Amino acid sequence: QVHLVESGGGLVQAGGSLRLSCAASGRTFSNYAMGWFRQAPGKEREFVAAISWSGDSTYYADSVKGRFTISRDNAGNTVYLQMNSLKPEDTAVYYCNADRLINDVTTREAYYWGQGTQVTVSS
Repeated sequence: QVHLVESGGGLVQAGGSLRLSCAASGRTFSNYAMGWFRQAPGKEREFVAAISWSGDSTYYADSVKGRFTISRDNAGNTVYLQMNSLKPEDTAVYYCNADRLINDVTTREAYYWGQGTQVTVSS
């Protein structure tokens, strides 16, 4: 079992930055790829970013490329999402997830999920 807890959400003005954190506990964190999804009101949960267990491979949704950066600290059992140049359309609940392979965390079928953290970007 892997337990995931997100933090770092909040209210920010357009153009601002936030860094989300996802702390993992349970099984060996470094064995798992990690990802971030988001869900805006009335919309489906969508993929944002993913990182391999080693951190060597990363994927991003086109909508966040060049603005968001995913990283991980295996010693600290934490994955981060640095979000810069935020836009009102980035407003959503952000969820982290975990699974064995990086391709798995790019889908809604990833095995482990956190409870989410709210990000609100005002115009």
